Amino acid sequence: MARTLAKVDTSTVVLEAAKKVLRQKGYAKLSTRDVAAAAGVPLSQIHYHFGSKQGMLLALFEYLNSQLLDRQSVLFHDKTLKLSEQWDKACDYLDEDIGSGYVRVLQELIAASWADGAVAKVIQTGIMGWITLIAELARRAEREFGGLGPFTADEVAILVGNAFIGAESHYLLGLEKKGAPVRQALRRFGDLIRIMESLK
Repeated sequence: MARTLAKVDTSTVVLEAAKKVLRQKGYAKLSTRDVAAAAGVPLSQIHYHFGSKQGMLLALFEYLNSQLLDRQSVLFHDKTLKLSEQWDKACDYLDEDIGSGYVRVLQELIAASWADGAVAKVIQTGIMGWITLIAELARRAEREFGGLGPFTADEVAILVGNAFIGAESHYLLGLEKKGAPVRQALRRFGDLIRIMESLK
């Protein structure tokens, strides 16, 4: 069903406001009233566009996740870049995603999904989009390096996905400030890829 430009604009304004409020208050303390105030729209607009707090936050996740998956797909399909350069850029993107609020949205909704099956379903689908994309890149690495040791491309995709989600969680917990080299460790893996590229 096509939406009018005004409706699309209003829903986007609400989603951006929801991202801001979620970053400030977290999932549990976020209210649709606060989001409406931050968006400068009547509360009824949130219910009209999204139905509920949950509907709004799931729409926010899908809105952000689809943009970032598209961005990552362009990166991973760029044949002019070496795998190590793509890894480096993926690490740059993690920094951007922390700054944009996506990481906080994802981690808040992962936690909410443990007790809410509807949230879990959307988050599972979103994360599997990332795993599928990473597995595609791992298959490229498998071809280029003549194998991935004892791992399949799907196993590598799971490990890489877990490494990034874990790094996001550790960052939000403040472990970098406690001396844990969370993002530095991810970037070091790019050095390992460069070593493998030099041996080809």
